[in-house]
Amino acid sequence: MQNNDYRFLIPADFDEIIGLWQAAGLSHRPLGRDKQENIERQMREENTHFIGRYINAELAAVAILSHNGRKGWINRLAVSPGYQHQKVATEMIAFCENWLLAQGIEIFAVLIEDDNEASLQLFAKNNYKSHKDIIYFTKRIRDEV
Repeated sequence: MQNNDYRFLIPADFDEIIGLWQAAGLSHRPLGRDKQENIERQMREENTHFIGRYINAELAAVAILSHNGRKGWINRLAVSPGYQHQKVATEMIAFCENWLLAQGIEIFAVLIEDDNEASLQLFAKNNYKSHKDIIYFTKRIRDEV
């Protein structure tokens, strides 16, 4: 593996993904959407990719990249604590945007919880516009999902 390598992650990478999310303090739902079989199902979807960035053969960052043919989404972006504040997240965003552009997608979106100040600042610095006029609704079949 190269010193600085991006790749699509596969089901065998599940434990490494969860470990990075935990180390980065990213919440996850192990009984719902982040259950191993659910992650593996998501990885098989045509327009969804788990992207990993490796630095010196170590998983340094993860993001879930998806699109619906019209709008692209960068989700669950997390950077290992040892690589935070080194532009790894900004470079990961650029990689995701370039991949989406190659798919013909020209609108990029993220959802960020209002108490996640680091992510709010990160995406603002990367020219993402906050839309205070949009109200987000969800319906969950169970609390764990």
